[in-house]
Amino acid sequence: MWKSGLCTGLAFILIFGLIGSQADGKKAKPQRVKTGLEILLQHPERLKGKKVGLITNPTGVTSDYRHGLDAMLDAGIQVVKVYGPEHGVRGTEQAGDTPGTEEDPRTGLPFVNLYGKKPEEMVPLFDGVDVLVFDIQDVGTRFYTYIYTLAYTMEAAAQADKTLIVLDRPNPLGGMKVEGPVLKPEYSSFVGLYPIAQRHGMTVGELARLFHGEFLTDSGDLQVIPMKGWKRSDRFEDTGLPWVLPSPNMPTLESAQVYPGTGMIEGTNLSEGRGTTRPFELVGAPYIKGWELAEALNQTGLPGVSFREAYFNPTFSKYKGETVGGVQVHVEDPDVFSPVWTGLTIIQETRRLYPDHFQWRSDHWIDKLTGSDRVRKQIDAGVPAKKIVAGWKKELKEFRQLRSRYLIYPPPAEKKLSKNSP
Repeated sequence: MWKSGLCTGLAFILIFGLIGSQADGKKAKPQRVKTGLEILLQHPERLKGKKVGLITNPTGVTSDYRHGLDAMLDAGIQVVKVYGPEHGVRGTEQAGDTPGTEEDPRTGLPFVNLYGKKPEEMVPLFDGVDVLVFDIQDVGTRFYTYIYTLAYTMEAAAQADKTLIVLDRPNPLGGMKVEGPVLKPEYSSFVGLYPIAQRHGMTVGELARLFHGEFLTDSGDLQVIPMKGWKRSDRFEDTGLPWVLPSPNMPTLESAQVYPGTGMIEGTNLSEGRGTTRPFELVGAPYIKGWELAEALNQTGLPGVSFREAYFNPTFSKYKGETVGGVQVHVEDPDVFSPVWTGLTIIQETRRLYPDHFQWRSDHWIDKLTGSDRVRKQIDAGVPAKKIVAGWKKELKEFRQLRSRYLIYPPPAEKKLSKNSP
């Protein structure tokens, strides 16, 4: 399945230019970013006479909050089916739940679930469709599943001889930093199909190009409509675009910011804050004394972050209905904050303080999340988190070199790393 190098005759097309002009060099306000959806809506004739299958969820909106389905129909684009990833087209399902197929009461169009389906199972779902359009906001972390719905759709579209158009959106973590271990292929799963970094620093359009060029033996006719005005150094709040929660437990930008690290908490007997209003920012367990863990974490000197003693009572998921002690993660300087290093340190300090209580999940889910058994074994062996992170230097360098072939938006001059970076 794995394939190296650029494909001969690569079929993707970069449409309508890469980056908007920055005339006059004015910096009074950040230039508002236009998503791939908004660029397509300026050129609806591109899909004239085509029956379109739209793969989307609540994040597929314009800058004025109009959903892409309504905007495309109003522009004369003939959408005939709508497909949803994990959590469904409307984003109502909890993690791991399988959405059903239903009819949209407003348009009468069928909403069809793709989550949990292999590429060969998707192929018949694409009957009656000429072209597929993918428009979903990613959050920049390898174990978030929307990018694998994209990958499976690419395979299925090739098998069904359908064109796939990816409408690009910003990476909310920015496009500069790459962090965490690179997945080993033998640990491939739907929370990590391919050997990419845990924080990959790519947009969905760039990931589609990477998947096409490196990992898929046949991904057919892939086209990417880039954003206009997005820079790799942009924070999401610089784009002028609205934040729409991508999934029920990713309500805020702060949630997405910490997720590459605290998402690993799912692999332990700690609560990752599901069932609270601050998932992935709140972490803890009934056996934890909040002040004790907060003091220990604040003494580690992690850059750009502080920890507040916190208590919560989850309404679902781990420790439902129990009082949980722990911490809230407060990011103070996103430029130096390292979510993966932070997540590892939270796990390590909890294990050190509460060795008789801390446990990995029995299914070793942490191995799926981190892409191998290395992290689990190193933490069990007492290897400091900073040393674990430093051990990924070579593989991250190789990943950066690989991804550089597929970047749509050029990186600015390299910035010096913080002296606190491992």
